[in-house]
Amino acid sequence: MSSQPPAPAPVTLYIDADACPVKEECYKVARRYGLPVYVVANSFLQVPREPGIERVVVEAGPDIADDWIAERAGPRDVVVTQDIPLAGRCLANGAQVLASNGRPFTPDTIGMALASRSIAEHLRSTGEITRGPPPFQAADRSRFLSALDEAVNRARRKA
Repeated sequence: MSSQPPAPAPVTLYIDADACPVKEECYKVARRYGLPVYVVANSFLQVPREPGIERVVVEAGPDIADDWIAERAGPRDVVVTQDIPLAGRCLANGAQVLASNGRPFTPDTIGMALASRSIAEHLRSTGEITRGPPPFQAADRSRFLSALDEAVNRARRKA
């Protein structure tokens, strides 16, 4: 009698949802692959009422939603966030991490992203006016869908 190795845990999609412009795209990809989705925010958000999509409302406060996601995201998971420190924490856990414009955060790029964020914070603290991210465009949405599909497939291949 041969014993089968246990099936790997399902790929889970975590959405840092407070300012995420691609939630609908996340739901679309999750439906296609049958992924569980956690939509994490510190305030009430509407989410589709369907199996597999769960709204998680955490207490208000700095980094509470980030902590919830970072404590759970692992090697077979995908995290969608604009938060660079959260991206770094999730990468350290082995998760795939995407920004809403489709740009992946990777172990090779996270250091530079964290350094750039730190410099921008310092400049703002001295009264310097810095520019924010460029406006979100249709091409970003398309790029995100493609990148999310790729990230899910990479996560699915992990043991």
